[in-house]
Amino acid sequence: MYQKLLRQHETVKNCLCVGLDPDLDKLPDWYPKSVDGVLHFLLDVIEATQDKCLAYKPNISFFEGLGLDGLHLLKALCNEIPDHIPIIMDAKRGDIGNTSRMQAAFIFNTFKADAITVNPLMGYDSVEPFLEHKNKWVFILGLTSNSGSNDIERQRLQSEKSVYEHIITLGNTWSEKHPNLGFVIGATHDELPTIRKQTHLPFLIPGVGAQGGTYSHALAGADKNGICLINVGRQLLYGGEGRITPALLQERICTILGQ
Repeated sequence: MYQKLLRQHETVKNCLCVGLDPDLDKLPDWYPKSVDGVLHFLLDVIEATQDKCLAYKPNISFFEGLGLDGLHLLKALCNEIPDHIPIIMDAKRGDIGNTSRMQAAFIFNTFKADAITVNPLMGYDSVEPFLEHKNKWVFILGLTSNSGSNDIERQRLQSEKSVYEHIITLGNTWSEKHPNLGFVIGATHDELPTIRKQTHLPFLIPGVGAQGGTYSHALAGADKNGICLINVGRQLLYGGEGRITPALLQERICTILGQ
């Protein structure tokens, strides 16, 4: 997947990852508030952004909230995303080994996802089944963008490291065997540049836009090749009442990028 990112980055010259988080209550009025309405809305988003973004990140829970039809919608949507653009499935999976193995098979085989987000709190054996898919990428939660990150991720261990710092250390070690590993680090945190100095692995960076993070700050998480995945969902997708058009999304993208 990383080679896909490099090639796409050469084309679009930015690190924008478009979050696909369908919410019936936020759909522009032009689209019916139904599964079909969501599909047409997201297809318009993809058509308008595919030559302007580095990757797409569907959040599977928003599709699960639409029932089984939502999962069928997600599969159809992934099939419409051009093969040269990476798909990161925001699923936050992670369980005992045999369960994680089934989770990985579902996400990677059903939706042709190039990457997945995984919660590492159950340890290496819960993450390894995802990493064994060597042509896929696994982003483990490090320091997330939500305020609740203070409850656990910032807590200090006996080693005096915080939980998220310990996760960074573990991830660096795991990557020696599995180089297809990266971290989820929120754009809402001042520590982003410091964390970048602690690891060479790629970052998926949520929290830009509605959560208060900025694209310019998130760029501090780029690796030596200038690659990071700066996710923007609500700020890009919602607002206004008419049909999503390339011109409208180009305007929003320019605002996000500070152009």
